[in-house]
Amino acid sequence: ISKGPGNSKPAKSTAMSPGPPVYLDLVYIPNHSNSKNVNVEFFKRVRSSYYVVSGNNSAAEEPSRAVLDSLLEGKAQWESNMQVTLIPTHDSEVMREWYQ
Repeated sequence: ISKGPGNSKPAKSTAMSPGPPVYLDLVYIPNHSNSKNVNVEFFKRVRSSYYVVSGNNSAAEEPSRAVLDSLLEGKAQWESNMQVTLIPTHDSEVMREWYQ
């Protein structure tokens, strides 16, 4: 977070800083898997064998189909064909449809 000149409120950047990908065993997809905070760039950089998919609010589009699709698109950019497992915290129509 940085402050712009003459601006008392912090400015935040939505772009991820450049760098190599991070490999983890288990990742909780932030903010209940809402597409406002997670996109293809997240999955290109944060690579995991297991992702926890939270969210049980269809009105807020959580979990987001766009986030699940971003996982597939981001994973397509990985050099290896590492197996990925999703761990949903709730049963949802979005997850059932996406799995099919």
